[in-house]
Amino acid sequence: MTSINPIKKLIQVNILGLDFPLLNYSLALDIFSHWIAEKTSHQVCIANVHTTVLSRTDSELKTINAHALLTMDGLPLVWYANKVHNAGLKDRVCGPELMLRCLDEGRNKGWRHFFLGGKEAVLVDLVDKMRERFPGVEIVGWHSPPFRTLSEQEDADLVEMINNLQPDFLWVGLGAPKQEKWIASHLARVHVPVQVGVGAAFDFHSGHVKRSPVWMQKIGMEWVYRMLQDRRLIKRYMMTNPVFLALFLRDFINAKIKS
Repeated sequence: MTSINPIKKLIQVNILGLDFPLLNYSLALDIFSHWIAEKTSHQVCIANVHTTVLSRTDSELKTINAHALLTMDGLPLVWYANKVHNAGLKDRVCGPELMLRCLDEGRNKGWRHFFLGGKEAVLVDLVDKMRERFPGVEIVGWHSPPFRTLSEQEDADLVEMINNLQPDFLWVGLGAPKQEKWIASHLARVHVPVQVGVGAAFDFHSGHVKRSPVWMQKIGMEWVYRMLQDRRLIKRYMMTNPVFLALFLRDFINAKIKS
């Protein structure tokens, strides 16, 4: 008997040119279970305000997002969906939390995980902490790539290593949009059902970077905390947040006029 593809049940809303399915964590895990059972490779893009706005001018990233399963990582995207499209979403599906839920859920399902990206010390601590937090979790490998473009042979060796270990999840922490572009360019060769770019999740879960307080996460101000931690993010946020806010207000007003 062929399993029912849960993606067919999804309702989508358009946010600044990108089609976002109305997801929650439970539905996302159902989709991943389907992909793993079918043994087919798929990309998941954890989108925030920065990458959503960036997709308006980065045609490569926009194409990647159009062919991937998109989740709303940032609460402002949820606000847009609810205010402009009356989506009725109660929460976002953010990368760090999604990763934890997959590691936890996968213990009973035999899901296998591979971590790619970040410094070696971060990955070692990440693996130790995840194994301590989720006893029995199957972390089959990890790799810290050099801060340069890999040679063709190095790239081929990395692909071969990942495929030989046969993970069900490839978690990539290279920063956006580099991680999304890496996954997309390797999707045909890396035979892993669920491939997700998770940005700073490795730093958070390894304990190398402190995540913002829960109250800041719940009001959509996590970006402020991150900006104060890493001043390199100031330019990123100042370039894209005002653009998103202006377009959000435009679309909200237009939606009210039409209603």
